[in-house]
Amino acid sequence: MSLLIWVNCAAAEEYNAKVIVVIDGDTLVVLHNNAKVKIRLANIDAPEKDQPFGMDARQVMIEMAFKKMAHIDSKAVDKYGRTVALVSVDGLNVNEEMVKRGMAWEYSYYKPGRGYMALQSEAQQAHRGLWSQRSPIAPWVWRRTHPPTRSDSPKKERKTTASHARIGVFNDTTCGRKRHCSQMNSCEEANFYFTQCGVKSLDKTGDGVPCKQLCKEKK
Repeated sequence: MSLLIWVNCAAAEEYNAKVIVVIDGDTLVVLHNNAKVKIRLANIDAPEKDQPFGMDARQVMIEMAFKKMAHIDSKAVDKYGRTVALVSVDGLNVNEEMVKRGMAWEYSYYKPGRGYMALQSEAQQAHRGLWSQRSPIAPWVWRRTHPPTRSDSPKKERKTTASHARIGVFNDTTCGRKRHCSQMNSCEEANFYFTQCGVKSLDKTGDGVPCKQLCKEKK
């Protein structure tokens, strides 16, 4: 669970592998060609193990994937050497299921997906999982106030880099006073205000997708 930086989009491939370790709600280790491969589930960010629902998210992941054969649809390799991938088990999209069950936030800033935002909105309205809390804290905010003990941990939150700015990644996690799409600078910012700050006025049609005009090129 960390701020993802996709560094090698040429690494995309698909294969089947056995899940041998569940580290937390969005990180697995699989055995592929007799080698251990660490998998970071794409498009989601589960609670840290030491924050509310962190261990619940891990348990749900264990029930869905541990010791099972998973289909790995890798998209990239992040700066920590982890494979960023879509994972499915027995035909179930694990990435989407974690958001649907309220066990992870949608975190698709690198490839925004309408499906993930809609699933999160559904979980919020049903008060599932972490959304049963009055004011759930996003894991990227939690990491800022609960730094890891090891300096080389991939869970440590990184500051915005120049490369992030060039690709338009939104990293500000402070809810300001913006309430209208005309005030948003990017689709990512609109998505953050809608999903994390509760600005429902950004979704005029009620389908879980904020500021459609701003995000139309990213659908």
